[in-house]
Amino acid sequence: MGIVDKNDLTPAGLKHIAIIMDGNGRWANKRSLSRLKGHEQGAKAVREAIKGCGELGIPFLTLFAFSSENWKRPEEEVNHLMGLFRYFINRELDTLASSGVKVNFIGDINALPDDIQKLAELAKSKTAMNTDLVLTVALSYGGQHEIVRATQKLAKLAASGELSPADIDEKLFASMLDTDGLPDPDFILRTSGEKRLSNFLLWQSAYSELIFQDVLWPDFDRACLEEAIIEYQSRNRRFGAVSV
Repeated sequence: MGIVDKNDLTPAGLKHIAIIMDGNGRWANKRSLSRLKGHEQGAKAVREAIKGCGELGIPFLTLFAFSSENWKRPEEEVNHLMGLFRYFINRELDTLASSGVKVNFIGDINALPDDIQKLAELAKSKTAMNTDLVLTVALSYGGQHEIVRATQKLAKLAASGELSPADIDEKLFASMLDTDGLPDPDFILRTSGEKRLSNFLLWQSAYSELIFQDVLWPDFDRACLEEAIIEYQSRNRRFGAVSV
């Protein structure tokens, strides 16, 4: 497969790719390695995704790094994942900052260890003025919980008299979500062959194209990204209208 031309992305209007990074454990099991090794290898694939989107001129990339349900995993695995987040931010932050990447986080960030919360704030502040690529990392994130939190915000405004229930519409509701200010994903890509959203961007994905690849996340590379973009470009997005 040839390299995707950056200019070819403009007519399709591709702005935002969201990725469910799945398959670290299975990648490790296939090699008789610990799940922890799979997560370490998966971090390398994150670099490939960020670099690829940056080079192709895609302005928004969202990565599902740790779900609200992942807290149920064994303590050793959770602690290792937290360690990887620390390592990745400390190691990559200067590179991201100098590459024009703006780092953003969504999810229940308050549930994370204090030092990771501080690292997240550091990453946001250090890259706040960058404009080439907005990298949003979903940490301790669950789509249903996000919708509940948005509903609670609106309920408080209504209860205080600051908002009439009749004023609530899709635009106002979306402004209460973690992703306020971000465009909805043009497509959501999931690796590992699984075909479900797993509580990821449930509101935002209403009209997103869904693309599934059999590749396990640690093996994800530039070619996989290009393959997903080419598949997206072959789709006919009608947004409920009749195709002309």
